[in-house]
Amino acid sequence: MNQHHNIRVDAPSRLHFGLLSFGNLEVRQFGGVGVMIDRPGVKLRVQAADALEINGPLQDRIRDAASQWSESSSNVSELRCKIELLSAPRLHSGLGVGTQLALAVAAGLNAFHDRATPSVEDLAQSVGRGLRSAVGTYGFVAGGLIAEPGKLPTETVSPLLERVALPSEWRFVLVSPASGVGLHGTTEQTAFDQLPPVPAAVTGQLTDLMCERILPAAKSASFSEFSDAVYDFGFLAGSCFESVQGSAYNGPELERLVRHIRASGVRGVGQSSWGPTIFSICESESTAFALADNLHSQDWGGEYDIVIASADNRGARVSIDAAGL
Repeated sequence: MNQHHNIRVDAPSRLHFGLLSFGNLEVRQFGGVGVMIDRPGVKLRVQAADALEINGPLQDRIRDAASQWSESSSNVSELRCKIELLSAPRLHSGLGVGTQLALAVAAGLNAFHDRATPSVEDLAQSVGRGLRSAVGTYGFVAGGLIAEPGKLPTETVSPLLERVALPSEWRFVLVSPASGVGLHGTTEQTAFDQLPPVPAAVTGQLTDLMCERILPAAKSASFSEFSDAVYDFGFLAGSCFESVQGSAYNGPELERLVRHIRASGVRGVGQSSWGPTIFSICESESTAFALADNLHSQDWGGEYDIVIASADNRGARVSIDAAGL
């Protein structure tokens, strides 16, 4: 088996606008729509070594992903490489870091061992991802805006409904509390167990919003229509979590932040996944900087991290890492 001795993986982050369904076993579970963004992203390097070494942050997660990949891969009896995480966003901030990191490890190891690029489903299964939403899974491979209908019990990963490239000039302003995390792990599972099922009528409304407003607006690059549709979708989807969050957003401070941004004239605002990241959609870089300046002037910047990102329409990049030679 050939080995490429220095592999670099650069993966985008994921914004998730909301789920279509949960708790109703008569219909597809989870599903939803979201977009990949170019920063902050996951960057890692795989190099040859005498045995498996893990460097940088999130070592336990990387080791788990590498172990799962090894168990699912034929012809790889022992991992002889160093995996170094160069950068990654904060875990559990609503940016899908767990999925992007695990898939980046899998993609890096596939390239390091000169293995053929697997299907999206096989890539996800090799590191145990795609259990709920598949937005980040498809987004890792293809980038762009991802819409998926949700999983049936017989499916390992939800099928892809549609992937749309977003205009390069649009920007996403991310505002995230400097501390605090969204629900995850067993706490997240407990919340899903306690939440009332999404009524079929609400799933129908969300599906209509996704298919009849968000996707057409994305395809035609209709900024105002896209902004309004994403806000409406996120508010309705978030309202299904009200018994856990207290509102459509994760706590009164984030609700106040959303109201402030909307009052400033930016209509496309939402919470990514469980939060605590709030995103705002701006038509250009200049309007994005104006919003960031507005937030700083109102002292939001002191307690919040503010990042301006573009849509990532390419997905993860796997390359020979010249810097590691």
